Amino acid sequence: MMGWDNYTGWGYMGWGGWIAMAIGMAAFWGLVIFAIVAIFRRDGSGTPSNRQPSERNPQQLLDERFARGEIETDEYHARQEALRGGVR
Repeated sequence: MMGWDNYTGWGYMGWGGWIAMAIGMAAFWGLVIFAIVAIFRRDGSGTPSNRQPSERNPQQLLDERFARGEIETDEYHARQEALRGGVR
């Protein structure tokens, strides 16, 4: 076979080929890592975690805290009154 015994066949690609292969592999793994990071940076709602959620008013936040059990009934009513402009 002509040319196969002096490394000009399919098995030899020269320095340019090795450099291109190394750059291609680094780009591939960079994209894989980028995709994994992008997936895990999202919160449960499907929006990226660095975005602010839609604005909620203080009453809604208070209601949510009370529903989660973070505050007691007395504190909930006192804070409701304070939000409405009443004196505690």
